[in-house]
Parts: sequence; C-alpha cells; structure tokens
Amino acid sequence: MPKNINTPGHRPTLTKLHKLSIAGVATLGAAALAFSLVPDNSHTTTDDAAAPTARVAYSEHQIKDVKAGVTGPLAGADLKAQAIAAKQKAATDSAAASKKKAANAVAAKHKAAAQAAKKKTAAHAAAKKKAAASRAESAVASRSTQRIKLETVAAKTYANNLDGWIRESLDIMKSKGIPGSYEGLHRNILRESSGNPMAINDWDINAINGIPSKGLLQVIPPTFKAYHVAGTSWDIYNPVANITAAANYAADKYGSMDNVNSAY
Repeated sequence: MPKNINTPGHRPTLTKLHKLSIAGVATLGAAALAFSLVPDNSHTTTDDAAAPTARVAYSEHQIKDVKAGVTGPLAGADLKAQAIAAKQKAATDSAAASKKKAANAVAAKHKAAAQAAKKKTAAHAAAKKKAAASRAESAVASRSTQRIKLETVAAKTYANNLDGWIRESLDIMKSKGIPGSYEGLHRNILRESSGNPMAINDWDINAINGIPSKGLLQVIPPTFKAYHVAGTSWDIYNPVANITAAANYAADKYGSMDNVNSAY
C-alpha cells in the first residue's frame, strides 16, 4: 500500500516520473507558443530524435484582434482631443463675443455721452443767445424810454408873449413845409394888430359884410377855416393858430408872408 502523501505535517514527495511529466508539459507549451509566431513558410528543427518538421501558420484572428485593440484606444483619444479642441474653440468664441459686446457697449455709452454733451452745448448756446437777445431788447426798450423821457424833459417851451408865439408858429410851419421868417411874421403882426391877439377890425369892408378880421394877423373867419393848420387850435383868437393859418394863406397867395407888406 503506497504512502499517503497528503498526511498533514508532511510535504508531498515528487517522484522522478512526476518531474519528467511536468517538464514535458512546459516544453510542449513553449513550443506551441513559438510555432504560433513563426511565419507560414518558415521551418524549425530539433535534434536527431525530434519528430519531422511541420509548417505552422500564425493566427490571422490574433493579428486582427491586436489591430482592433490598438485602433480603438487611438480613435477614442482622437475623439477626446477633438472634443477638447471644440470646447476650447467655443470658449474662445464666447470670450471674443463677450469682449466685442462689452466694447460695443462702451462705444455706445461714449457715443450717447458725446451726443448728450453736444445737445447740452447747443442748449447752452441757444440759452445764451436768447439771453443776449433779451438783454439787447431790454436795452433798446430802455433807450427808447430814456429818449422819451429826455424828449419830454427837453420839450421845447415857448414864452407866452409875441416872441414865443412867433417862434412856436415858425416851428409848426417848418414841420408842415410852410415858408416864412421871424422878420416877416413880426413885421406884419405889428402892422395888422400891434401884437394884440384879441384885436378885431369892425370898420372895413369885411366888417360891413359881417366877417370882421380878427387876431394878430387879422384873418377873417372863412380864411381861417380854409387855411387852418392841423394840430393847432380852432379858436381864431389863439395866437399860434392865427399866425400859422395866416402864413399858410400868404404862402398860397403870395409865396410867403415875407412878401406881404400891406393889407392882404
């Protein structure tokens, strides 16, 4: 009865036969691996005791599997790189778009500010111009008021006597274009009425006819009415009204009171 090699506490003992069997199996495995890697037209030899040589072909399926095993990871890496590149491009484009948008916003803000400043300047200029026009208008009105006041203050006054009446009449005659001089008026007044504005002739033909001569230059009522000078009194005894009406009549009949040297 053989010994129990599995007895606890004892290591199993390999017989010579066992050792030879293990070595043979290992040799056969190595040979099989070598034959699978040798090309189809190659040969291998052993010693004289070896079996006859045989052609061994490599497995095409193994090569395809290797190629597929290499190609798959490469394709995956390429796709991953493309994805990374696309992501980077998208980020770059987004950053550029944001930068452009910000630049456009800044430009729009500057443009709006420039337009606002321009409008403000124009409004200021318009207000300044309006203020200047208003000041000029006020100055003109003020000057006009001052002129009116000065004219009022400086209004010419005349003495209430023969000299004053003649001078006032001459100014009115000048404004109306009626010729005559101080000497001509004064001379005829002294002859006709001696300078009395209330003088009346009640004895000549005019008096007989009911229209006596009256005033400084002894004018009859119809003549006074016909040659009355606008702006003067309608009272025939008014010194200025009487003188200007008589001078107007003399200018029409004789060219001027200066040409009258007697009753006219």
